[in-house]
Amino acid sequence: MSGFDLNWLDLREPLDQQARDQTLLEKAARFVQSAERRTILDLGSGTGSTFRAMAPYAPDAQWRLIDLDEKLLQEAARRHAQDNNVAYQHSNLNDLASLSLDKADLVSASALFDLCSQEFVDDLADRLVKLRSGLYAALNYTGEISFSISHTDDELMVRSFNHHQNSDKGFGPALGPRSTHALAAALSRSGYRVEIAQSDWLIDKTAIELHRLFVDGMASAVAETGMVGLTKINQWREFRVAQTTTAKCRVGHSDVLALPQSMR
Repeated sequence: MSGFDLNWLDLREPLDQQARDQTLLEKAARFVQSAERRTILDLGSGTGSTFRAMAPYAPDAQWRLIDLDEKLLQEAARRHAQDNNVAYQHSNLNDLASLSLDKADLVSASALFDLCSQEFVDDLADRLVKLRSGLYAALNYTGEISFSISHTDDELMVRSFNHHQNSDKGFGPALGPRSTHALAAALSRSGYRVEIAQSDWLIDKTAIELHRLFVDGMASAVAETGMVGLTKINQWREFRVAQTTTAKCRVGHSDVLALPQSMR
């Protein structure tokens, strides 16, 4: 999986940082700070948003940012040229054996696991359990989208969009809104203590460009499903785009922190 637009990532980062559950973020940082190696592997790192969120709370941690997109890794390296505790790895996340997970006290990821398959989550969880490594997985899409100004087709569009979220995003059939449950189940059954917290996006008039791109992305995804006619989609899109200066949008996300019981 690759191909996320740099502009989109930059637009969403302020919302991501506001949405992250602070309690779980700080617990993840304390776990790393108390570990022997103090190492974090960030999967699907992009330009390093997870690093920027957690670094102030884990100043001694050693990071490796892993992504398939070389351009995003190069941008991350440019932005953090002065950070000597950050390394960069160009890898396909599907090849978990190549990621040196055995060197990580904590594996982190943001807005990743709703794109992944059940098989990927189970494989990663098995490896983490064997290594007794923790997992901090933030901003997993939950399938809930609501608008402060309603349209008669909102429910239809959200339902169709969620159907698209289960299509293959590069890891096999994606979990989409089921990712939080899948992560929690895979690790809790192995004795990990799992905590889940809400981390919804709240899009208002301070993020009009992102709001418009989000609406466009929803409409395009729904069109790909063939579940809704193009005329209806376009009418909904035009209405929603016209409302971006006044309407608010809530997009459901959740954060997951899973740590081995004996190492809390």
